Amino acid sequence: MATLKHSKQRDAILNFLMSRKDHPTADVVYSHLREEYPNISLGTVYRNLTLLSELGQIKRLHIGDGVDHFDADTSQHYHFLCSECGAVIDLKMETIDHINQLAGVGFDGQIAGNITYFYGLCPKCSAKSGQQEGA
Repeated sequence: MATLKHSKQRDAILNFLMSRKDHPTADVVYSHLREEYPNISLGTVYRNLTLLSELGQIKRLHIGDGVDHFDADTSQHYHFLCSECGAVIDLKMETIDHINQLAGVGFDGQIAGNITYFYGLCPKCSAKSGQQEGA
């Protein structure tokens, strides 16, 4: 396997993702990086995000809104998706790794893992919704 050439732009992408907890899209990463690297292309951002996710340095999230979101936290954790504003929020909870065994009962195949998303209203949208109901 060839060694990976060092890239200031790739480092900047990773550093940006590590500074964020909102799971930005490639477009958000691109918009931010253009401030420091005005000649960077969206294609370069996409290629580096793909490479970083293939290397396991970031997670690519497919949350069903048609665009990929990116997370620098590669630890096992779960995400909450707000059905009102689209926010993607890390949930602080114990992992439910035993769900693979539960799913495997009566299944003759091999379960390698799972992706679990929780959804509803985030705290902001929930508070707004409560205010509207009381009005």
